[in-house]
Amino acid sequence: MPLFRASDEYDAETRARRRTRRRKRKTEWMRSDEDGCVVSLTQLCLLNLADNMKDVWVKDYADNYLDHYSFRHIMGPFTFLPSDLVEELTWLLCTRRQLSRAALHLLLVPQLRALSLEGCPGLATSALCTHIAARCQALCSLDLSGAQQLPSKAQSETLRCLPALRSLSLAGTPCDRCVIGTIAHHCPLLRNLDVSDCRSLSPADLLPLGLGAFCSLSDSPSFHVAASISPTRSDLVSSASMSPLCSLLALDIGLGGQEGDSVAATAYLLLSLPCLERVALEGLSQACHLIQHREFHQTDEFAVREGLPQLEDLWREKRHSKDTDSWRKKREEVDEEGSVLWEGYSSEEDEEVSREESCCQNPAKWSRERVSPPSGNKHLHLRDVKGLTCDSLGSLGCLCPDICSLSVYVDPEDASGRRQGSLLAEGLQTWSGQLQRLSVRYPGPLGDLLPALQVAGSSLVSLTLEAVKTNRNTPLLEVIRACPKLRDLLISAEPPTTAQEEEDDEGREEQELPGLPDLCSLSLNFSYEHNQMRPVMSWMTLRRVIRRLLTGSPSLEKLSLVSLPCPLNSVLRDALSLGGVDQHHCAAPTNSAAVPLRRVKNLNLPRTDVEMTTVKSLMQRSKKLKYVDVSYCWRISQLEWWDCERLSKAEVVWV
Repeated sequence: MPLFRASDEYDAETRARRRTRRRKRKTEWMRSDEDGCVVSLTQLCLLNLADNMKDVWVKDYADNYLDHYSFRHIMGPFTFLPSDLVEELTWLLCTRRQLSRAALHLLLVPQLRALSLEGCPGLATSALCTHIAARCQALCSLDLSGAQQLPSKAQSETLRCLPALRSLSLAGTPCDRCVIGTIAHHCPLLRNLDVSDCRSLSPADLLPLGLGAFCSLSDSPSFHVAASISPTRSDLVSSASMSPLCSLLALDIGLGGQEGDSVAATAYLLLSLPCLERVALEGLSQACHLIQHREFHQTDEFAVREGLPQLEDLWREKRHSKDTDSWRKKREEVDEEGSVLWEGYSSEEDEEVSREESCCQNPAKWSRERVSPPSGNKHLHLRDVKGLTCDSLGSLGCLCPDICSLSVYVDPEDASGRRQGSLLAEGLQTWSGQLQRLSVRYPGPLGDLLPALQVAGSSLVSLTLEAVKTNRNTPLLEVIRACPKLRDLLISAEPPTTAQEEEDDEGREEQELPGLPDLCSLSLNFSYEHNQMRPVMSWMTLRRVIRRLLTGSPSLEKLSLVSLPCPLNSVLRDALSLGGVDQHHCAAPTNSAAVPLRRVKNLNLPRTDVEMTTVKSLMQRSKKLKYVDVSYCWRISQLEWWDCERLSKAEVVWV
């Protein structure tokens, strides 16, 4: 356990370079931003640590200890930092791509509560996991996404030492059934799990998360004996009501052993995880249909093969336990109010008589809420669902009335012959007025989705439309009108195929067009051929829509306009011209909070006709601008880009 120090052996050139870098960042960060806020002293200290991490804090450890010794614990400069500061410093180094193996060794301190290596998955090795397991046993959140080189054995050994985990992401790793079993047995507090894109997993491998006791029996030599014994109610309760898991993401994993395994496994998970609210599973649509229509016999073969209780038994126990808990809770609430004591009843008739006699003695109790006997509630508690198809929304609506976030794939070639837009609108009717986030992938005309958006759009704050097709008559304005509360709008579309002549729209009233005053993120990304330098100007009227979105969305922070089929430079110039005076009262200055493009932090404009003078004007307008992408913008030369990159504080990308 070494006590190490920073090396003082620096040459004059290194010291001069550090002084210059320090002086530049000091003048940059000490200035107030446009809202009058000064960067905090804590942030300045973290920036200073990040700037000097490689040359000061890491150098001595890397030169003298890293590859020569293996320490269980290290007492270094970060041992006494609070957990949140260590986490923020790790994140800062990771986003700057400055997080090294030696730096990470120093930052693995016992007080660490959250660690994310998603931005640098190459650092997640078996050796590093050994250090995590030894030093950071109080971790509540761990993200190892993308660590393809991390074997499942190392994952299991690490997770055995992290009993306090609440959130875990193993997306894109070689996670397998053994890892899932370790999670089920050694992470009892886990609430969020992401194993998306884990190709070594099959849907049945996830069953230990909800039915750990039965799954462990199926691996034992005496499985054939255990499987022949029907599970008792206590067995089902103990195996299906212990897990606090509320979020399970497992899309794009491996295939099941037989056709239909994913549907059966998903149905079991839905019924055996009582706290589940957020889910993305293979076969989810068919599983909802199976549960809704009580077609439990379809899973009998799967249950025998995996050594599980019958799905129908699990469903009955879920209803019984839910009704009993609800009934008990209502009784306790009534008892606390002193209205009725329900104890020792032997039947529903005795219960009703006792309640009526008590209420007759005190007539005022009739005005209170009457407690009804168990009604057989069959609802699931899902609120965020991904991986659905359009035809399953009816079953999902009956099972899950509380959904507020939905991701749906709509097949344009449905065999039923019904219009998919109307089918989607009918399915979304259940959650009209409560749905907040909607993602639709539909390789068909955007206009077909308008009825569905008119049903659910009034409450949406986030809308994603992927793979849609457009033409010069696409009702984009109607889509915007249907969703007035949007904060995030992302549309990935195919552009119109034929060119459109330029139209004169100077005389049209922009005030009549809809705006999105709460919009913070706007992405309009059109597909393109990589060998095509310039997009075809095939949707000239799109300019009016974009102009109104830019001028009517003063809170915009992220703007992405890729390969637009219309001129963009003139639209940006028009939006920038509105920053000084109000449109209706030219003599009065505009409210600074409503100035267009004033809050933009991230700007993506690849394959557009934007000019460098416009980009510089945008930088002057928004002091918060950190990133600008003008790749393949044919009106920007390499010399202009180099000059802008040299003088700008923002990162400017050009190819």
